[in-house]
Amino acid sequence: MSKGTIKKVAGPLVIAEGMRDANMFDVVRVSNERLIGEIIEMHGDRASIQVYEETQGLGPGEPVESTNAPLSVELGPGLVGSIYDGIQRPLNKILDVTGNNLLARGIEVPALDHEAKWDFKAVASVGEEVSAGDIIGTVQETEVVLQKIMVPFGVKGVIKSITSGSYTIDDTVCVLETEDGDKELTMLQKWPVRKGRPYARKMPPGQPLITGQRVVDAFFPIAKGGIAAVPGPFGSGKTVIQHQLAKWADADIVVYIGCGERGNEMTDVLNEFPELKDPRTGESLMKRTVLIANTSDMPVAAREASIYTGITIAEYFRDMGYSVALMADSTSRWAEALREMSGRLEEMPGEEGYPAYLGSRLAQFYERAGYVVALGKDGREGALSAIGAVSPPGGDISEPVSQATLRIVKVFWALDADLAYQRHFPAINWLTSYSLYLDVLGKWFDENVSGEWMETRQHLMTLLQEEASLNEIVKMVGMDALSPGDRLKMEAARSIREDFLHQNSFDETDTYTSLKKQFNMMRLVYSFYEESGKALSEGASIEDLVSMAVRERIGRYKYTPEGDIDGEYEKIQNELIKEISDIAGREDQ
Repeated sequence: MSKGTIKKVAGPLVIAEGMRDANMFDVVRVSNERLIGEIIEMHGDRASIQVYEETQGLGPGEPVESTNAPLSVELGPGLVGSIYDGIQRPLNKILDVTGNNLLARGIEVPALDHEAKWDFKAVASVGEEVSAGDIIGTVQETEVVLQKIMVPFGVKGVIKSITSGSYTIDDTVCVLETEDGDKELTMLQKWPVRKGRPYARKMPPGQPLITGQRVVDAFFPIAKGGIAAVPGPFGSGKTVIQHQLAKWADADIVVYIGCGERGNEMTDVLNEFPELKDPRTGESLMKRTVLIANTSDMPVAAREASIYTGITIAEYFRDMGYSVALMADSTSRWAEALREMSGRLEEMPGEEGYPAYLGSRLAQFYERAGYVVALGKDGREGALSAIGAVSPPGGDISEPVSQATLRIVKVFWALDADLAYQRHFPAINWLTSYSLYLDVLGKWFDENVSGEWMETRQHLMTLLQEEASLNEIVKMVGMDALSPGDRLKMEAARSIREDFLHQNSFDETDTYTSLKKQFNMMRLVYSFYEESGKALSEGASIEDLVSMAVRERIGRYKYTPEGDIDGEYEKIQNELIKEISDIAGREDQ
């Protein structure tokens, strides 16, 4: 182990001398309190160390010791349902050790419980040839997650012995006969957080990550294995939509990273998720969730490591063949940590003081998402979808973090403070948001939901865009100056906004909408416009058309339980046709 001494302390940055045998990104223990840190710069025997704990009271001459290993996470049974800080210290275990809610300095608690026993069920057999990624056994970690124990990367051989039974994560469950002799395998793996886990090949995304949020699924969908950004000013609902996606997205595993956000928001997650029933399994949502909590009052340096910790855990479950949804809230706070460390290293600053390498670091993070064929002979496929919130100051997305993110991500959900002020949630602006997955996913929706999905969606988007143009005229000369056809467009667009795009996350029925129900809602709203347009061209009164009683039924269709959606849809369609016929009949008379 390389040992040195502290020369200088500058906030979370410690300069140490005598570290010639240490390497970049080695984890080090700083001072007699053994604070955890990481080498982020080397010049000869002088190392710049990013310390992940409070450095107050440290002084020159105190010892520094390198572990000669990079910052890594422990991967194995016990991950699901855990709550970690940014460097994978288990917060609930630390609470048990310290007896209070404060993170004590220098505390060393293993990320996984090394004493707990797990029921290992062997699925490989003696004499079988295995290599990296092959599944040798399974552990039922929670009621809803079956953890697959895989051969570690860089290992291959013939199974000499393997036994089902109750083991700790450090016990040998399998012995391989390799070219270098016998290799004992346990249920525990370690992986450096800054290095992406390997896979056989990456594939283009081809199916949507269904979220049950109508503005997302219907208008701006994200693919499984896709990447999305949610930028918006304070109070526009970034955390709300990330919570909704974490709760309802069609993912086997959720990894939620609270990166530098306020503690009360993370508290909401900790309180809500255990109580929330998973709609797919009926169990608690925490039974398929891993939480990384690195709030704004925790050490700023650990904030920078937190998103790497989270995405490495997510990759581990992806390698098992699961669909994983990762939420990072927010990458702006992560970038601020980068900026602070860069400033202390006296690096040449880029725009607005952020380091010049901000864009490449963001790209390195997001490119670890994807739809992959995992290592292993069974060719299993896994997906890692990454959704990052961005918190631009004042909602100005021209700032560097937003711009760097937009150059990378394929989906942009632009949150609008005006919509949030009007209590329109999700407050995603339909005129400025986009999804570059639309062409690929459109074929999936047409084939799997309805052949008219994309056509109907386009009709609704066109109406919303035309409403934006007409609004300018209305502001100048008033609604009465519009032609009956334009007034009908305004009414139809209002129906799209209020009846389809507005979604109540507190309502048991409206909080999640299936794709079939979403299509029915789109068809009802557009049928009102289409049929009314025909009646209008035949001389019907615009006042009679916009005041039809059936419009309230269309608006309330969102509260129809999933089991009744087809019957209710038919009733409303028939009522719509009848009312319009009655109006047209009155006009004929």
